[in-house]
Amino acid sequence: MSEEKRSFQAEVARLLHLMVNAVYSDKEVFLRELISNASDACDKLRYLALTDPSLTADNAEFEIAVSIDTSARTLTIADNGIGMDRDDLIELLGTIARSGTGAFVQEMTGDAKQDAAMIGQFGVGFYSVFMVAGKVEVTSRKAGTEQAWKWTSDGAGEYTVAEAERDGRGTEIVVHLREGEDEWLQPYRLQQVIKTYSDHIALPITLDTGEGPKRVNEASAIWTRPKSEVSEEQYTEFYHHVGHAADEPWLTLHYRAEGKVEYSVLLYVPTQRPMDLFDPARQHRVKLYVKRVFITDDCDGLVPPYLRFLRGVVDCEDLPLNISREMLQSTPMVAHLRQAIAKRVLTELKKKADKDAEGYATFWKTFGPVLKEGLYEDAERRDELLALARFHSTHQGEGGDELVSMADYVGRMKDGQAAIYTISGDNLATLRKSPQLEGFKARGVEVLLLTDPVDDFWQATVPDFEGKPLRSVTRGAADLSSLGKVEGDEAGDDDARPADLATLIAVLKQNLEGAVKDVRESDRLTDSAVCLVADDGDMDMRLERMLKAHGQIDQASSRILEINPRHALIKTLVERATQPGASDALADAAHLLLDQARIIEGDPVPDPAAFAQRLASVMAKGLAA
Repeated sequence: MSEEKRSFQAEVARLLHLMVNAVYSDKEVFLRELISNASDACDKLRYLALTDPSLTADNAEFEIAVSIDTSARTLTIADNGIGMDRDDLIELLGTIARSGTGAFVQEMTGDAKQDAAMIGQFGVGFYSVFMVAGKVEVTSRKAGTEQAWKWTSDGAGEYTVAEAERDGRGTEIVVHLREGEDEWLQPYRLQQVIKTYSDHIALPITLDTGEGPKRVNEASAIWTRPKSEVSEEQYTEFYHHVGHAADEPWLTLHYRAEGKVEYSVLLYVPTQRPMDLFDPARQHRVKLYVKRVFITDDCDGLVPPYLRFLRGVVDCEDLPLNISREMLQSTPMVAHLRQAIAKRVLTELKKKADKDAEGYATFWKTFGPVLKEGLYEDAERRDELLALARFHSTHQGEGGDELVSMADYVGRMKDGQAAIYTISGDNLATLRKSPQLEGFKARGVEVLLLTDPVDDFWQATVPDFEGKPLRSVTRGAADLSSLGKVEGDEAGDDDARPADLATLIAVLKQNLEGAVKDVRESDRLTDSAVCLVADDGDMDMRLERMLKAHGQIDQASSRILEINPRHALIKTLVERATQPGASDALADAAHLLLDQARIIEGDPVPDPAAFAQRLASVMAKGLAA
């Protein structure tokens, strides 16, 4: 077969352009990524060979070999792992095959300096080699096949694939170094990088400088060692490897469980948010090993989706080595691991929250929206998760950024307060100005401000905290009489009489029939004239908007319009409502009140032309008076 020339996928081309032109101080990340990929290739073949030993019949010992050729100015990284055929080379090296890499590309801004800085947050795998390479040749032979294939590219937009020859299975990557990258021909520099980033890899890594290969790494599974024998630097190195990340771990959890099921765990909570955290697949990135043999990094059910930010390994002694993915999904042992891991992680998070409130608040701002998914997914751990949750609230006042716990809130509840009050919205600043909060603020009643989309879902499944029911301030009537009066709220001579207010309400109902479910006097408003609320039995307004936007429901429910009898505008309308012809005279005003309430709530005005016409008419009459 002759050489076949192909173009990179558009996303890969963007990524390669960044790599080729990157001015990045930590270029050594490319060697870490290539060695990590080689290790993964060996792990995958070792697992497949458990059920098909013929795949490793030629050589059952796995290794990674690094060599340099100073005269040719090349650096070679070779492994005897699973290898790739023609289709694999095109799929894995010509397109964005990993969701994390795809997420990296989506985050690219076009600003070279800013995008280059992102390389440190995510290694972006194989493509990082083009930070130092003028040309890369990948020769690979897939285990169980006879034909080898060669992939070649200079990273400039195209690559070639052709038949090749290779003794034995695996992959060899030849890096033709650019001018000015001679440090990667220095043995001491390569040894330093390999020891720093890859010492933990449980395969021998050799370095050949022309005098024969010499072992560089220690090659013992770090999670099998006692904690006392592992340094912080080694823990961090392994996190960079297993998490394909460059930040520092926020929490390291290393332990061995013995008993009915024996297993070792080395898990990390990242400091920075992984780029694929909100991928719709919601997949975790924890690798499953059995007796130090890699099984899979995609074991459904090993880690709850709400803990998918975890990175690391779980090594179980009691699972059979040849277990299939189908068996993994149904074995009760994986369910046991899931429950035990979730319990231990939540226990460690509680310790961090109790010991370092400020540090935990930083963690919560990064991963809280994901952890809150467990409130409606994991009924068994709901109380633990709710105790770990942190929220913004009205307790801090305008601009306050302090996070509070449910326990903090309950400890500050007013005498006579029976419920925990909440309000949901898209924006914290807008929520703080919501008219539905006015009566609560005026009485010193704290309200939790919920701005994550997941908040609308878990509230429906969490009825209370320590016996205190959760209640949205945008649903139902707000009877605040038991929480004290607002200063200056006593009835005065200029307040509307109940009978006259009832007349206005009747006029508004008549004009807004079909547009609202009801019109009533408000107990929650102190400064604003009107607001919209949901009825007790209806869905929360924000949740309904979200579901309607995503086509989950066809039509929103009618809302209740509440009016503030102490507001100057409402008092004026009360006076007009008692005069002849009030229903027709107040028709425009009634619809403007409803549109005003919609605008405050963030809802669109259903008929902008009619709104503008009514507004112009009312303004003209007012200015002429």
